[in-house]
Amino acid sequence: MKINRYRSLLITVVVLICLLSPQVSRAVERHFLWRATGDASTVYLLGSIHFMKKDAYPLSKVIEEAFDRCDTLAVEADINNVGPGTLQMLRRAGFYEPDDSLANHISRQTYTYVTEESARLGFPAIVLNRQKPWFLGITMSSMELMRSGYDPNYGIDKYFLTRASGQKKIVELESIEYQISLLAGLPDGEQESFLLYAIKDLKSVGEQVDALMAAWGTGDSDRIASILTKSIENDDRLKMVYKKIMTDRNRNMAKKISMYLKSRGRVFVVIGAGHMVGDEGIIELLKREGYRVDQL
Repeated sequence: MKINRYRSLLITVVVLICLLSPQVSRAVERHFLWRATGDASTVYLLGSIHFMKKDAYPLSKVIEEAFDRCDTLAVEADINNVGPGTLQMLRRAGFYEPDDSLANHISRQTYTYVTEESARLGFPAIVLNRQKPWFLGITMSSMELMRSGYDPNYGIDKYFLTRASGQKKIVELESIEYQISLLAGLPDGEQESFLLYAIKDLKSVGEQVDALMAAWGTGDSDRIASILTKSIENDDRLKMVYKKIMTDRNRNMAKKISMYLKSRGRVFVVIGAGHMVGDEGIIELLKREGYRVDQL
């Protein structure tokens, strides 16, 4: 696999951590944007959509003006700044050695289901067998999204990283390397649950995304929280995965955002929209710390 293909897949590592791809509604009263205020600071928090269509732009004037007011852009990971070392790490973390394969690490039932879905996508079996479950889930779901017309190159985080380049300070709340390590470090059973979650109902992904699109476009955080948590209600292994890749990360990122609020200046934060919502989402965590947080 060539370097440019690894680079494209690397952009999608964040996607299944928060798989939201809505087309923005133009006439809304609320946005998926919040303003948190400290004594001498303001932090804007925008829920990121990692896959979008070209016609989703321009974004709302409210969002663009909030970005323009800020001196610093904070993102989960700077996907515009990927070095050779990160690509090498992805190869090691996402693929088995030649003497190992996917079939050795997941159940026969799951393997049969995965091979059927991959054949429908035209995904070569030889490549499928080399990929580890966490990475295969991201690869297959990303392929289906792109077949539906969505593109990571039009993602919200990529858009603002490009706009900020050379104009604003860019900081990372995490890093791509951290996110790769987190997913690659899941035990086989949890990786299998992640894979099944990623490719479940893959044929109807367009309908699923439509529901998320509508909720994001109207700033309906409760609806998005409901959609994201519904799939994990009856799966204990998936609940553990969700805790590791969502809840625990929310707490860590909220601590860093709290540091911005205790400093001076204006920061525009772009984080996967799923991290914003719910009782353990970043918005609620900041409110518990006593910060005023208003949806715009």
